[in-house]
Amino acid sequence: MANQRKFLIYKRLSIDYTITYRILFDEVIAMNADFSRTLALLRQEKGISQRKAAKELGISQALLSHYENGIREPGLAFVKKACDYYHVSADYLLGRTLDRDGGMIDAESLYDSSDEKGTLRGSIAATLQKKMLVNTAGVLFELLGKTNDRTLITSAGSYLGGAFYQLYRALHRASGGKEGYFGLDATAYQSGAVDAQMRADYIAYVSSLAQLSEKDGAFASMEDEALASLYPGLMQSVTQVLHSTEEKTNSLLGRK
Repeated sequence: MANQRKFLIYKRLSIDYTITYRILFDEVIAMNADFSRTLALLRQEKGISQRKAAKELGISQALLSHYENGIREPGLAFVKKACDYYHVSADYLLGRTLDRDGGMIDAESLYDSSDEKGTLRGSIAATLQKKMLVNTAGVLFELLGKTNDRTLITSAGSYLGGAFYQLYRALHRASGGKEGYFGLDATAYQSGAVDAQMRADYIAYVSSLAQLSEKDGAFASMEDEALASLYPGLMQSVTQVLHSTEEKTNSLLGRK
């Protein structure tokens, strides 16, 4: 009886260890994939060849290629050197934060107003627009999340963030707010710097989609019935946003 009890305890400990190891292993694999993609993306953003980057980082081109393709794992010395070279934090490079400076903002700590009921103060129109866009953004990022592609997701967020930035800054200025509130100087902003960044984000987004397609990446079904089943009620907002945008664009182009 005692031996049987010991065996059961040993078996349970073995199962717990295996599950814990598997979870940690999956997290490490995901982090390695994020590191490889981010390392390659940063070099592409810098507009330099793999050969030049390798030379300036003090390693061979072959080794950098292995790092960027996830074939080999770098040591801490290289991670530090890459962070200094690309002016990002180690947390960003390793995929632990979306903030290049290393600010740790996780999904659980962010306030989420998407489940709030009622109307915004003073405007039914504002409430309607908010709900449609919140619902549409929710569906978009749910679908993007299924790809598990960090570059794709962050470039989409950055693009939408740029649109919000411009709308908010224009409102801030019209309301008499001080330009000093913003970190981007007025000259750069008025010359279209944010537009340029949004364009770069869109290029990164489309490029990531193309790479996923080539590798037969994990895309969710985009069939109407499948989406309506996955997101009942929310797809009404998505359809409305798409239809409204197309209607206004066709009108701008003189089309019926």
